[in-house]
Amino acid sequence: MEKDKDSFKALINNFHNITVGVIGDLVADEYVYGRQFKLSREAPVIVAKYENEEILPGGAGNIINNVVSLGASVFPIGLVGNDDNGKKLLHYFTNHKIITKGIFTCNSRITITKTRFLVGDSHTTKRQVVRFDREPDTTMDSKTEQKVIDFIDAIEDKVDLWVISDYGYDIITPSTIERIRELAKKKTVVADSRHRIKEFRGVTVITPNESEAEEAANRKIQNQNHLYEVGAQLLREVNTRAVLITQGNQGMTLFEEDGNIEQVPICGKSNVIDVTGAGDTVASVLSLSMASGASLSQAARLSNYGASITVMKNGPATISQTELLQAVNNR
Repeated sequence: MEKDKDSFKALINNFHNITVGVIGDLVADEYVYGRQFKLSREAPVIVAKYENEEILPGGAGNIINNVVSLGASVFPIGLVGNDDNGKKLLHYFTNHKIITKGIFTCNSRITITKTRFLVGDSHTTKRQVVRFDREPDTTMDSKTEQKVIDFIDAIEDKVDLWVISDYGYDIITPSTIERIRELAKKKTVVADSRHRIKEFRGVTVITPNESEAEEAANRKIQNQNHLYEVGAQLLREVNTRAVLITQGNQGMTLFEEDGNIEQVPICGKSNVIDVTGAGDTVASVLSLSMASGASLSQAARLSNYGASITVMKNGPATISQTELLQAVNNR
């Protein structure tokens, strides 16, 4: 156990030597906070008094934040609209000393925005009551697509590994996917995709949650045997070194191309507070660990430590290098 701890600590302490390229869908996560104080006379709903609001990077932006919080350097590659929320995202990244040259502004589309209304009394945890999504109704134009690919080419030699964060919008075009497959022949590529896992054939590792794995395999996971069959199917069809299926409070299961299957039980408490962003933490820690020389098994277990921290926080939380070291030390 102590030997494992020392090994994990050495991996974590090396994160600051790593540069990550993150390609994905940037989302403006808008949070509007209020305090309930009466019932409406107009409808059977709570009336809340507005308190404050904030915009944080979501989607691929949360992976970018995790990578930086864990001590690594990052090159983000994504799109925003020429609107207020897009400008706020760029301002956020600039304030956090994150390079924004690979974040391109499209005049013909809006910034993907998810607005969450959270209500609760003072000194209590506010709960989400409704979410409004605003999505682009136009696709990325060919000139912007070429800018994305050109930027990938320009930073390729500066990047140690790549993380793909695909939420089903259009930053990841067929041409971009082809370029990603070429990148995977040289360096580690970890892909986290909401709806099209199979399109990332040839990457190093895919990290679906259980429902995403079910969708990709076109079958339900109702027991352990089903889980093993789905893992084997995805390994074969995506032609990847490993599949890491995350399972919420059941932990995660790692499937490797050599046939090894490892169940990684949940760390800490099973009564999680919020799973938002846990998958982003898993992808971030997993990829940084692999780039630091970890085996797939070590990287999966270390990412599990990271997820155990994230699920005890509200919202798309990030974890710090210090928190991860403490989690390892407390095991």
